[in-house]
Formats: sequence, C-alpha cells, structure tokens
Amino acid sequence: MNKDNIISNKIKREMQIFSNNISRDFSKTRKRFISQMIFGIQASRDIKLSNVSRSLDEEIKLIKTENRLSRNMQTLDLTDKINIKLIQDAASRITKDTVLALDLSDINKPFAKKMDYLAGVWNGSEGKVGNGYWIVEVTAAQVNKEEIIPLYSELYSHQKEGFESENRQILKAINTVNSKTKNRGIWVLDRGGDRYVLVEELDKLGLKFIIRSSGKRNVTLSSGEEERLINLAYNIPCNECYSVTVDKEGYTENIELSLGQQNNIKLKGIDISIIVARGFGEEPMI
Repeated sequence: MNKDNIISNKIKREMQIFSNNISRDFSKTRKRFISQMIFGIQASRDIKLSNVSRSLDEEIKLIKTENRLSRNMQTLDLTDKINIKLIQDAASRITKDTVLALDLSDINKPFAKKMDYLAGVWNGSEGKVGNGYWIVEVTAAQVNKEEIIPLYSELYSHQKEGFESENRQILKAINTVNSKTKNRGIWVLDRGGDRYVLVEELDKLGLKFIIRSSGKRNVTLSSGEEERLINLAYNIPCNECYSVTVDKEGYTENIELSLGQQNNIKLKGIDISIIVARGFGEEPMI
C-alpha cells in the first residue's frame, strides 16, 4: 500500500469516526445520510448535490443518488441536534481559559432565484448587498495551541417566518454552548458584539468575555460622568509594550504594540474594564 492510500484510508476512518459520533442517536437512514454528506463534501470540495452525489460513485444512476440525498435534506432540519452532539463531544476539552470565538458570517447566493427565504446579505467582494444567508458560529481554541474545535454553526434568514432578531440568534448560540460547557471558557466577540442586550446576557450568565468595541458606546466613569468610549480610549495611557509577529496571508510582519487598561467603568450599570491596544492602525483597538 503506497503512502497516498495510507493517508486516504486514515482520513476516511477519521471522517467515519466523526460521523458516527455526531449521528449516534439517529436512525440508520439518517446516519447513512450524514456519513455520505460529510464524505461527499470533502471528496468533491463542493456542496452542490450533483457533485456530492458523483463523488459517492454508487452503482446506480447518478440522479437516483441525488434524489435520495435531496429527500433526506428536505425531511428534517438536523442543525440543533448536530450542534448539541458537537458541543457534548467537545465539552470536556473546554477549560476556564479556552477562547470561545463567536462569529457572524454569511453565504452569498448571487445567482439563486428560488431558494427558500433568501435574504439580503453584504457581499464584501463586490461591495454591495446581494442574496444569501447569515451564519452564526462558535469555535473553541486553546491559547498558544493550533487546535481548533468547532462547537456550533447555524444558518439563518431574517425572511423566515418566526424569525425574531439577530440578537436572539447570537444568544441562542451562547446559551446552547454554555448549557454543556458550564460557564467555562472566555467568550470573544468582534465589533458589533458590544450591544447592551448581549453584554447584559453574558453578565447575567456569569460568563467571562472580551468584546472588541467600535468605540461608539457611552460608558459611565467612576466619577459618575458619561464619556464616549473612543474619547476615553485616547486618554488611557498605554505603558505595557510588546513585539508580536502577525501572519498575514503568506507573509509575516513584526508589530510593536502598547497596551493600557482602565477599570471601574460601567456600561449601563454593568461593571467592565476597558483595554486599549495601539499599533494595529491609526485608531486604537478597544
């Protein structure tokens, strides 16, 4: 057996183990469907059913395979059950210092016309709004380690009946993950995550969190005065200095950073600390 076959068989075994783990409580039909979709997407490097079906190379007509996969996809939404399985399997690896990165992204479907609940999403490559769907994802990572652990992923559309809000989707993700990780980990959210409704829920749950701020929020100082966050950031002294190496898509860059911190700040009554990092750009990162 040559080296390529050994690697191929090892990958197949790992995919089968993963598939069995997340589908162990499903019916035999569902297990087969999940296993074939995982293998087909990886083998074809595509999510089109025609290409996934072709990669399965079954001894029946291609259209028969495609129709079977299509029927399975339409009968039941497996998102919530698979997310719970992912979190359960990973929960024991989440420590108090594990980073839990929550991210909002999107899938653009510029040529789709008849897909259910197509919504307006921002197409960054073209600089305009197009058709597609939003995704909320949670990924775990250990500090100073390369391992990435997927925990949660859900595609959603604000055009679907019963949709409440983006905030509800984010809070659903946080509460679902936390139901198994039991307040372990440090939640990390990018700009936009500093909405009061999200900060309030994180605080209420007793979770540790780091949120990058746009600087547009007003905060209350220990003196009782209100201050625009961006204005406060410029006045916080940054006396701690670090040299870091950043990997930027194929090349590395050395950056000199300086950090500062101010405690005893309140965001609508919630105690927070402000950390300022200078060196990434003209404006401080907050």
